[in-house]
Amino acid sequence: MTRKVKNPASILVIRLAFSCISVILNTGIAHRIALAKSIDPQKCDIFAYVTDTDPQGLNVRSGASTNNTILGQIPINETVQVIGAARNWVQITNASDGFQGTGWVSVPKLGLTTRGYGTNSVDLYASTNQQSLKVRRIPANTVVKLLGCQGDWAQVEYQGVKGWLTREDQCGAALTTCS
Repeated sequence: MTRKVKNPASILVIRLAFSCISVILNTGIAHRIALAKSIDPQKCDIFAYVTDTDPQGLNVRSGASTNNTILGQIPINETVQVIGAARNWVQITNASDGFQGTGWVSVPKLGLTTRGYGTNSVDLYASTNQQSLKVRRIPANTVVKLLGCQGDWAQVEYQGVKGWLTREDQCGAALTTCS
C-alpha cells in the first residue's frame, strides 16, 4: 500500500535526503569516511626504494586509498623514508627526488634489499624481536618483497616465507648495496 505525501515541506525534505545520500555514495565520500575512521597507522622508521615502472613515477596520495588525491610522483629507484603503515599502504616522506612532502603510497610499489655487511646472509624473524624464532636465512644483497613495517623493523616476504628484518639488515637504496 502506497501513501501519497501531500505536504510540500515533507516532499522537499525527502528529496533533499535522497539527494544527499546519492551524492555521498556516487562521489566516494562514504568510502573515504570509512577509511579515515578505520586507519590507525602503525608508526615506522625504515627506508625503501620505488619499484613502480610507470614512466610518470609512483603516485603519492593524500590518504591510504586510490580514491585519495594524487599529490605528486616519485621516479623509479628513488629512496623514501617510511614513517607509517596501514594495511597495504605506507606513509612516506623525504623522497630523494620527485615529490617533496608527506603522503601515502601502495606498499607493493616499494622495494627493499637485504644488507649482510660482508656476511653471506641475514636472519628473518617471526616477530619484531631478535629473541623470536628465526624463520629463514636470506642471502646478503637480495631483493625481498616489502609487506609493511613496525618501528624500525621491515615486514618482508622471501620465497613465500614472511617475517621481519632488523634495521641493520635492511637496504632501502636501489642502486647501492648499503654496505
